[in-house]
Amino acid sequence: MSESVRHMIRIDRKPQLFSFRVAGLIFREGHVLAQRGVKDDYWALPGGRAEIGEDSQETIVREMREELHREARVERLLWTVENFFSYEGYTAHELGFYYLLSLAEPFPFHEEDIVHRVVDGVEVEFRWLKATPQALAMHRLKPQFVAERIDRLPAAGEHHIVRERVAA
Repeated sequence: MSESVRHMIRIDRKPQLFSFRVAGLIFREGHVLAQRGVKDDYWALPGGRAEIGEDSQETIVREMREELHREARVERLLWTVENFFSYEGYTAHELGFYYLLSLAEPFPFHEEDIVHRVVDGVEVEFRWLKATPQALAMHRLKPQFVAERIDRLPAAGEHHIVRERVAA
């Protein structure tokens, strides 16, 4: 194997993690729904990993049904993201699709409290965060680019490449 190919696929740098994640932005009363593992110190948008043979829209509808027990409607694609970051000792590369969603029936709402919990391998809790760049940054919403763009959602899908503190 040539050295240029070895560097490109980085077989010399383990451990690595690749995931195809789909997430949704659900808004209510100036807030956006977020989730986190109860042991995590950051929040993320609700969603999950795509399964083999499943397109990204099928993934987000399934994930909302499984985790929120609600039917979701995809309004539009907001972002596709190639996100590079470090996570629990791994160098991670996540391909993400972020959709604007609406729910067929309202989800419990409270401005400050946890509104839902589910066990999905780990215990996951859900709450509404104020949909402002400052509030989302304060709550450590990941990926960080979402907080930076929450007040200017694109009318059509955008593609981003994001590098958040990748370990060497």
